[in-house]
Amino acid sequence: MKIFRGVPAPSERVDCALTIGNFDGVHRGHQALLQQVVAAAKARSIAPAVMTFEPHPREFFTPDNAPARVANLRDKAASLGACGIERLFVMHFNRRLAAMSAESFIDNVLVRGCATRWLAVGDDFRFGSRRSGDVTLLRARAAPSGYELAQMATVTEGTERISSSAVRAALLAGDLQRAERLLGRPYSISGRVLHGAKLGRKIGFPTLNLRIAHKRPAVHGVFAVRVYGIDETARPGVASVGLRPTVEQSGRWLLEVHLFDFAASVYGRLVRVEFVRRLRDEEKYVTLDELTEAIRNDAAQARALFGGVAAS
Repeated sequence: MKIFRGVPAPSERVDCALTIGNFDGVHRGHQALLQQVVAAAKARSIAPAVMTFEPHPREFFTPDNAPARVANLRDKAASLGACGIERLFVMHFNRRLAAMSAESFIDNVLVRGCATRWLAVGDDFRFGSRRSGDVTLLRARAAPSGYELAQMATVTEGTERISSSAVRAALLAGDLQRAERLLGRPYSISGRVLHGAKLGRKIGFPTLNLRIAHKRPAVHGVFAVRVYGIDETARPGVASVGLRPTVEQSGRWLLEVHLFDFAASVYGRLVRVEFVRRLRDEEKYVTLDELTEAIRNDAAQARALFGGVAAS
């Protein structure tokens, strides 16, 4: 899959079947929509494509009230690619884009910029300055602008709407089984292993540190996890997603993973952390001894969950 920051240069434009959205988590509802995009593209011999926005528009306008993030951009792109999407347009959401008129967005972004020939959106899709554009405008402009318009219905499971909001709610509640049903796969976060303060090594629990790029992740607390990308098979461990209140007050979110019976240096390695079970909330401890004892208990619970073995 080719990823473009904004619209592609003229030399890289190809006709495409496009859908637009945040696609946070790329859950089963998204997957059903993407199947239709891929099918439409194949039927017309054009490229299946997705347009998304970074940051999320609500993070731009009301950062304190923006929804928690299910996935980082790397994981979103990987999931879209796994669904058959060949081109991803990541539009930087800034004041210029926010002020663009709906008509200009159709002409300069969708038609000229992305060479859209087939477009799929939901009934409630809004775009352009002050959210003035809607499905009615897209339908009126379809024939003159040279694209077909398809409206996509919401995907439900029984009476429940499969949505990013539902995935967020499941993750925030620590209900990883429900999140997996909605996503169609276990929940995971990928990233490159960073250098840290080496505190975990000093207290006997060395960790792999992964940066959380956004300020409001949908998952937090202490978890039993499996980690892919270290060995040929997954390695079990225990992980914390949080702000590390015992040892710093930076407000920086971090994913820290302690792998069982493993202490090799893997800085820079791209790994994927799969969340298996939530063990507890993150807590602030008065002393490092209390923190060490809590981690020891967490590791014991996770080892018991994995049957006491060091590798899956």
